[in-house]
Amino acid sequence: MNSEVKSGQEILDNFFDKIESIEDVDPKISKIISELYKEGALTEARIKNELQQLRIQEKDEVKAN
Repeated sequence: MNSEVKSGQEILDNFFDKIESIEDVDPKISKIISELYKEGALTEARIKNELQQLRIQEKDEVKAN
């Protein structure tokens, strides 16, 4: 049995490394969140801005089709 205790940072790093592969999580959103975390920019404002940009992109894609 592995008795090594992971630090909070290790747990977060592991979670955000795997977030894109979690079932039933939107891959576009999980990618955005993962990238923001890796950049050290995971803030409420940045998440809102990125989600707004995603909505705009998706609307533009729908209009193009």
